[in-house]
Amino acid sequence: MIRAMPETSSSWTFLTNHSHVLFAVWRESDIRVRDIAQLVGITERAVMRIISELSASGFVEIEKVGRENRYTVVTDMHLRHPLEDHRTVGELLETLEKSDSLVTQ
Repeated sequence: MIRAMPETSSSWTFLTNHSHVLFAVWRESDIRVRDIAQLVGITERAVMRIISELSASGFVEIEKVGRENRYTVVTDMHLRHPLEDHRTVGELLETLEKSDSLVTQ
């Protein structure tokens, strides 16, 4: 289960909204934009923009299923920044998944 972002006094996080959206989509491919927005703490419009950018860059594939979208993360894509471009998106997401499962135990 993914938890919504808690209210904090600090406005920054270590990961970007792009990585938060990607993680939410990876965890649940048929997640609704509304639910992603709530989890990440951004607007639905911002989520749609981020998904569009991730799709345009090849990180997410979008499949129309009836009236809804299903998202697939392309896990073998390499991260974009030179400091971590030797790692794949899948490695990042698996690391986040592992740390999330440690918290819920």
